[in-house]
Parts: sequence; structure tokens; C-alpha cells
Amino acid sequence: MIVAIDGPAGAGKSTISRMVADRLGWTYLDTGAMYRAVTLLAQEQGISSAAGEDLDQLARNLEISFQPGPAGAPRVFAGCREVTEAIRTQEVTGAVSEVSAHAGVREAMVERQRLCGNDGNVVVDGRDIGTVVFPRAEVKIFLTASVGERARRRRLELEGKGIEIGQEQMEREIAARDDLDSNREVAPLKAADDAIVLDTTEMSIEQVVDRVAEIIDAKI
Repeated sequence: MIVAIDGPAGAGKSTISRMVADRLGWTYLDTGAMYRAVTLLAQEQGISSAAGEDLDQLARNLEISFQPGPAGAPRVFAGCREVTEAIRTQEVTGAVSEVSAHAGVREAMVERQRLCGNDGNVVVDGRDIGTVVFPRAEVKIFLTASVGERARRRRLELEGKGIEIGQEQMEREIAARDDLDSNREVAPLKAADDAIVLDTTEMSIEQVVDRVAEIIDAKI
């Protein structure tokens, strides 16, 4: 079974997907990490976020793999190099939406994501999983929350890493990513017609995990 969990930046997709997969003993696939890896290497190689052809070639040639990590969080590798922490910097976060908007980049990543979907029971999170990558997924969930709440969550996450950022600035960055993701020409962010939409603004992580698990159990 494939469970597709989509949603905007800061909605909690990765955390919820990882915890649900861990509870069920299923595989977790973080597609956002794949686009972040492309973005990281592009920045290191001096490739502009607007250089479509160069980014397309980089995405096609880049070897991305995952290994089990602590608490169910996957370790991310670009070739033989671990990039788990490097892909979570503010520099990568600020550029990943533009990089992932290029058709060639998305085609390369979607092909790999579909191959990963052949590995049995999988929980996959991203922004186009239920609409493009796995349109026939048995369970589709679209997680969302208010911009203010999503900004608060992301700000607290960064503070835990020693990075200080104001609430207003984070809200602006979240809103800008929403605009880029929702209005790109290729695979824009949107809920699939048959997705269950969960507004998590007033929900705890545990409550969201419980609700998603209930939806999956009902489908099974």
C-alpha cells in the first residue's frame, strides 16, 4: 500500500510521515530531501537556481540514497557523502522551491520516487505525491495549517539548531514558498481531488499521527 501525504512547507509532513511509518513498521520516503540534495549540490557547484539545463543534468546524474537513522529519521546520502544536516540549512530551504520547479529536475526525481514505491508498504511525503507521483495511491492525505502556525513550528525547529529567526520573517518566507509551490507550471502544490484534508493548526503531533493511522487502518 502507498500512503501519499502532501502539504505546504511547515505543515509537518516529514514528522508525521516518519512517525506513522515507524508505528506501522513501513518504509518512509522523504521526497523533499531528494530535491534538497539537488539544491545543495547545485549551490556547491555554483549552478544558479534558474539554470534549468544544468540543474536537469545534475538531477539525472545525482545518486541519492537513504539509510536508517535515529528515531526513524532517514540518513540522506548524495553519492557516498552524507548530507542529512547539510540539506536543512536556510540557504537550501530558500532555494529548493525554485530548483524543484524545473521540469527536468522533477522528471528525474519522480522516476526515482516511483521506483521506491515498489518496495511494499510505503509512506511518502511531498507536494505532488497524490497528484503526480502516485495518483493511484490507496490513501491520500493533505496536511495543512495556518501560515502563522507553520511559521511558528519551523521557527522552533530552527531554534533547536541554534538558528534565531523572527516570527514575521519566517511567515514571509513560508508565504513566499507557498506562492512558488502553488503557482509553478510543473506539478503545482494542491490537494488531490480524492485526498483527505487535515488542518493541523490546533492539533498536536500525536493527535495528527493518531488520525492518519486511523485513516490508514480504515482503508486496510
